[in-house]
Amino acid sequence: MEDRKKDHINLALTNRTGTIEKDERFVYEPLLSGHSITGIPGVELAGKTMKVPVWISSMTGGSGVARHINTNLARAANEFGLGMGLGSCRILLESEKHLPDFDMRKVIGDELPFWANLGIAQLEQMVEQNTLNEVTDMVNLLRCDGLVIHVNPLQEWFQPEGDRLKHAPLEVIKEVVSQLKMPVLVKEVGQGMGRESLRELMKLPLAAIEFAAFGGTNFARVEMMRRPSIDHELFEPMVYVGQTANDMLEDIKSLMEEGAENKTPMLIISGGIRNYLDGYYFIKTSPLPAAYGMASGFLKHARDSYSSLRDWAKSHIDGLIMAHAYLRVKNHR
Repeated sequence: MEDRKKDHINLALTNRTGTIEKDERFVYEPLLSGHSITGIPGVELAGKTMKVPVWISSMTGGSGVARHINTNLARAANEFGLGMGLGSCRILLESEKHLPDFDMRKVIGDELPFWANLGIAQLEQMVEQNTLNEVTDMVNLLRCDGLVIHVNPLQEWFQPEGDRLKHAPLEVIKEVVSQLKMPVLVKEVGQGMGRESLRELMKLPLAAIEFAAFGGTNFARVEMMRRPSIDHELFEPMVYVGQTANDMLEDIKSLMEEGAENKTPMLIISGGIRNYLDGYYFIKTSPLPAAYGMASGFLKHARDSYSSLRDWAKSHIDGLIMAHAYLRVKNHR
């Protein structure tokens, strides 16, 4: 105890809270909970429940390294009760050679959400070729619960070998939803979506909308940097456009207040979520049931040993439980 008190004195002198910027989003309520709280409310996605409202956002697939990463991610999802979206499964449409890189149902288990992923450009081609049955075959092969459609026109535009979309993505999404007898989730890849795009998506019977908002990994910028350097100055301003997660939540709230049609039962709020407090804030201010999605935090640790990922995930979820116990969001109706 004496050593502990000495630590308190020394640390207090160098860590005065008066010099630290206060997080203005929350009210701290220290009297309303003990330390015995062990969990937080989960959230349902297409009939399966995430025990913790955290979604491992789509990342990678198709190589030996990806197999290691996806296995670690699926183990973490299983242990902590999270949902998981695979990275693009396009390579599986060509061959089952890389199936072990994606085949994670046996790792994550049968009770948690586990979703396949294809890009809008590939789906446009399959609609034109009348081959959407191959999507059903792939999802069944992986024993996934549904399909994530990633919509990435800026990324494709900047990608040196990118595909060119012949039609508005909305037209393709409508066709996929009408033809495939499975749950569908639509996401962006780092720029988010504006009000009118959200308005149109909310009219569709989707399982969820994932934001992938501006503020996280910017895949348009990643692809732009792969172009010849002479293009950078010309195109770089365009990669800094987009909507943040807060922008998108405000748009959805205002649309719902105006009585806009909405068939989407939940949101996955992702893009620029740095820590569990960001995630807690967004799910508490969402007008719809919500989980929050993260990619880079999981990826950073999943590349190493599982113990590294497990320690990080446990600390992250412990922080979320602590926030649930003691924090209230300011001005939240």
